[in-house]
Amino acid sequence: MSDEKLMSKKKPAYPVIESLEKYLEAYNRKIEIPIFYEDLLRFSGSVVVYDDNDEDTLWVRVYYSEIERKEIDQSLKKLYSILLSDGSDSINQYLNVDAVDFCTFGNSKPFRIKIRNILNDNFTYFYVKKTDASRIYGLELEHMLSPYNLNFLVCKDTLIEEHIAGIPGDVFIKDFLPKCTESEKAQLAKEFVKFNERCMIRLLGDMRSYNYVIVPTHDFDKVVYKIRAIDFDQQCFEGKLKVYRPQFFKENFNMVELVREKLQEHSVDQYKVEERSIVAKRIISSGDRIKELREICKTDSISLKKHIDLLKNEIYDLTLDKEFKKCKHMGEIVDLGLDFVLRNYENVSMKQIIDRKFS
Repeated sequence: MSDEKLMSKKKPAYPVIESLEKYLEAYNRKIEIPIFYEDLLRFSGSVVVYDDNDEDTLWVRVYYSEIERKEIDQSLKKLYSILLSDGSDSINQYLNVDAVDFCTFGNSKPFRIKIRNILNDNFTYFYVKKTDASRIYGLELEHMLSPYNLNFLVCKDTLIEEHIAGIPGDVFIKDFLPKCTESEKAQLAKEFVKFNERCMIRLLGDMRSYNYVIVPTHDFDKVVYKIRAIDFDQQCFEGKLKVYRPQFFKENFNMVELVREKLQEHSVDQYKVEERSIVAKRIISSGDRIKELREICKTDSISLKKHIDLLKNEIYDLTLDKEFKKCKHMGEIVDLGLDFVLRNYENVSMKQIIDRKFS
């Protein structure tokens, strides 16, 4: 199936409802900031950004008039301090805004800010985007249910995200995967199975290869690879269940082939169970925070009725849980999906306790 048929042509941005705003404030995600997304749109010109192979990156480097540049630079340094430091101005003298890039591709149309420490030339990135409630749910669910914490801030119509480091999936598949050892390929296959399962459980869609990164970590005498989502624009919006399974995107064909070549069917099933169990444990350990988020999401309008009706029926066909058919909001489907994973984990755990007790 082609990606065009899987995905809607354009996803709308959804406003932040009052209960979600209170949640963000309670967990220090909402904060006053010195510059907004709309301010960065006032650039006076741009040039195309090319990669090392002289290919268009789909980013443009923007520049501002002399009158505005100084104020924008100071505001971006302040924003960096709020996001990654203590929010004071004491570090501003050591910072330089090396680049402001704008992406014209996709729904979110983000700005990417490159900040450099002039004392040692270390640099980092962060992103400025338009606020979208479904993206916020995606970021929060990633923060609580994945192996990784996420740092982001929201103020009115502006969303600030910390950069997620790694090798873009499409670049890795093209340039690095062919050079991997057979052992490394088997490990990547395992990680893709677990990543695929994690996305489906929490309904994170559109994980084409350029929307996730591969993170290599050196461990003794080997390299361990992990897969991280970097785009949360398509959190629980689409109606087709396949959208939430990275295996069905043609850009991930090489990763799917890797799974077929390196893993036996029972190993794939084992890794799926492992990932569901880990997610269930994270749901339990997240306590009241994830309960609050799920309750808010259940009442929020973050998708279209036709998508909700299609998805709830497809998930019912998969789980045979009649509760899915009663859902009227996309958040209810997310909530039931997490509850389904949790109930199955708790039932298996209880069975193991009973088996041990009477064995």
